[in-house]
Amino acid sequence: MLEKVDLTKRLSSKEYKARLPRLRSRLYDLQKACWDANIPSVILFEGWDAAGKGTSINLLTQRLDPRGFKLYAIQAARTYETHMPWLWRFWLKLPNYGEMAIFDRSWYGRVLVERVEGLTPEEEEWRKGFRDIVDFERAIADDGYVVIKFFLHISKKEQARRFKKLERDPLECWHVQPEDWEHHRKYEEYVTAIEEMLERTDTEWGPWTIVEATNRRWTRVKIFDTIIRRLEEALEARGLPLPAEQPHPSEEPKAPDASEGASAYLSPEKDPVPQATAAAPGEEE
Repeated sequence: MLEKVDLTKRLSSKEYKARLPRLRSRLYDLQKACWDANIPSVILFEGWDAAGKGTSINLLTQRLDPRGFKLYAIQAARTYETHMPWLWRFWLKLPNYGEMAIFDRSWYGRVLVERVEGLTPEEEEWRKGFRDIVDFERAIADDGYVVIKFFLHISKKEQARRFKKLERDPLECWHVQPEDWEHHRKYEEYVTAIEEMLERTDTEWGPWTIVEATNRRWTRVKIFDTIIRRLEEALEARGLPLPAEQPHPSEEPKAPDASEGASAYLSPEKDPVPQATAAAPGEEE
């Protein structure tokens, strides 16, 4: 599966600069439309270390209204969380109706890192994870959630190049830890796990989008395009009108002034959404 992905896809700087303002503006309008329509969405990012998940999320969220989304950088389960059903901590992070939740890493760690690194016994846990994940995503999709899943793919050679570049930068070298190189040495093992994950969890209610992440401009535009399309489909499926296109795509969308209060974005009868959590550390692309 992954060997068929064309990692040479690129987007010119000129085209990227021409398209990005319109994409940002369109996504902002759709965020507001989904808020008004009570359509919640879950956007998750998986991918190789140094594939650009953090920087893509950072760009994605810059022009969104922070009261309408929350960002979660997923780490290993804490001690008290290990005493609960393993999906419990993710249920708690689901957004309210109308909001977005963005996950930098997600519940797929159960069938990726925990599988390859031997952190979870096979017969007891991670193989059951496939069924648990499909059921979990089916349940929230049936409740009206839009489930958008990205896997950012780069080659083993490209990953090594990015690691070395990061290590040469005294301000960025902390991003590369010994375990990152250990994961790199197990690249082929991870490929096996990733391909099984994609095959067994790609569903009509939670389809995967494999993003060719060698060129950062291509990566970011594909992510924006996919989210915009899925949100438009969700609005249309409910018989709701799509927000009008911006007349001047080159203009940056203007976020509401904080002094205007929640009424500038959120409807008066709804409480303002808490500020989003800090973005995950950026990743080298």
